[in-house]
Amino acid sequence: MREIIVRLAHIFIKNIVKIVTLLFAVSIISFTLVNISPIDPVQQYLLGLGTAVSQEKRAEIEAYLGVDRPPVERYLTWLNELMHGNMGESSIYRRPVADIIGERFVNSLALMLSAWVLAGLMGFVLGCLMGMYHDRLPDKILKKICYVLSSLPAFWLGLLLLLVFSVWLGWFPIGFSSPIGVISDNVTISQKIHHLILPAITLSIMSFSNIALHTRQKLIDVLNSEYVLFAKARGEGKWSILRNHGLRNILFPALTLQFASFAELFGGSVMAENVFSYPGLGSAVSAAGLQGDVPLLLGITLFSALFVCVGNMIADLLYGVIDPRTLEVDNEEAGQH
Repeated sequence: MREIIVRLAHIFIKNIVKIVTLLFAVSIISFTLVNISPIDPVQQYLLGLGTAVSQEKRAEIEAYLGVDRPPVERYLTWLNELMHGNMGESSIYRRPVADIIGERFVNSLALMLSAWVLAGLMGFVLGCLMGMYHDRLPDKILKKICYVLSSLPAFWLGLLLLLVFSVWLGWFPIGFSSPIGVISDNVTISQKIHHLILPAITLSIMSFSNIALHTRQKLIDVLNSEYVLFAKARGEGKWSILRNHGLRNILFPALTLQFASFAELFGGSVMAENVFSYPGLGSAVSAAGLQGDVPLLLGITLFSALFVCVGNMIADLLYGVIDPRTLEVDNEEAGQH
């Protein structure tokens, strides 16, 4: 037990070093892309004010936004402020970036977590069904459905679900995270869940197909293995084989793919939040990119990268807990190097 804890601690420290290195690289790349963008942050700032200004006032705004300094100096200044916990101020919302991320992340986390769990359960169950009925009618139908859903654009599917369930049937609201005209303090949990259901279903439908197809193939490989053939010779039924031999062998790869889908989930949430006017990080990063809000765009980019990296680190740690043999393999590879 002590040896397992030591190896898990080694994995944790190794992942922390990777995360810090990756975030530093992401910050440089993001800052470079923002600087070569054709969008003028000063012009976008003036559009937000809605008034014409003199050249002297424009120069003051340039100094306030820091665009009058060389890019390297601006990056080092921003990095120094970030190290002290200051992520800057948004030029769109006129508020600290950290406060905006904190507020928007609550909504995005509820959306992504709901879609993540729903996609994982749907994908795993359907993958097991397809694997058990390999090359039969249920497998062929479900496999075609997965192929079609995985190829659909998120915004198109979101608009279709809005049209059917919100406009035609009226089962769900058209958008937003709460009823229009209701103060946030008066919004009930049931109302928030009601507004969350359709975006979460949209996002989960875009994610579960990969998990289902991957689980299907892994289960087929397991069912064709020698130890399953031996179990069949002993008289075990197919569902008993799934329970006793299949689940433990396909759960590990499914868990791997589920945690690896964090990046796709973040990308899909940007589309879903914009389609459903859902006030999360996705809609905020779209507004920041279109209006040249550099501090907000960099802040959300770094936060998103951190979120994805932490998800992958949790997956690595869970691998060691679920199957300690992976720790032995990693230790042997480290010893060889």
